[in-house]
Amino acid sequence: MSLGWWAPGAIATLQAGPMDSPLDMVWAATPATKIILLVLAAFSLVSWILIFWKWREFRELNAMADRFVYAMEGARGLRDLHVALTRLEESPFTRVFREGVTFFTELRPGALDEPAVRDAGLSSTQLDTLWLVLEKNLSQERDQLVHGLQWLAIIGSVSPLLGLLGTVVGVMNSFIGITAQGSANIAAVAPGIAEALTTTVAGLFVAIPAVIAYNHYAARLRLFTGELEGFASEFVGTLAREGRV
Repeated sequence: MSLGWWAPGAIATLQAGPMDSPLDMVWAATPATKIILLVLAAFSLVSWILIFWKWREFRELNAMADRFVYAMEGARGLRDLHVALTRLEESPFTRVFREGVTFFTELRPGALDEPAVRDAGLSSTQLDTLWLVLEKNLSQERDQLVHGLQWLAIIGSVSPLLGLLGTVVGVMNSFIGITAQGSANIAAVAPGIAEALTTTVAGLFVAIPAVIAYNHYAARLRLFTGELEGFASEFVGTLAREGRV
């Protein structure tokens, strides 16, 4: 049976001299191992870019949330809240609020400029529709923040499998080299096995930060979604307190 293109790399690994560091094993690795390591290196680069991008995005979101809460606490009534939030920068919180107020004013034109009238509130059907509008905008804002997280999940789950694939290929190369050399002593087997394990280590090195970051940001996203839902409830509660629903 022909050893194919695996044999030269496997034999070269068995014939290589002493390796003093993992870097020596990478330089002396077979083409298949090098390809897998290059793919893992690309995954690692993408993963860290996403990690820092989402870290900055959530940090800015926290600052926006603090300013939004401060504006809500200082406002008295729906009209004051509307005026206060129009002065804030664009954020998911202000966008959801403006969509809710816009829909409310379409149902009750001029309602923000006039005192609340108890018998001119929203009907139950209109209130349900208002909730649907708020939930739609909540979903849109949540979907915006989800961007990038799915790639962290993919990298975190695929990288160990790529590392395992590299290990299996490396072990296969070692046995092919042993067959070609006709020697099974530890000195002949050890370099190939050590090379095979480098891809496993690299896969875990890439996957662990990606999985930690994904879980952390997923928790932050759930917290953000809860804050938006709480704001939507507060908005409807403000309408109820002022007799607008």
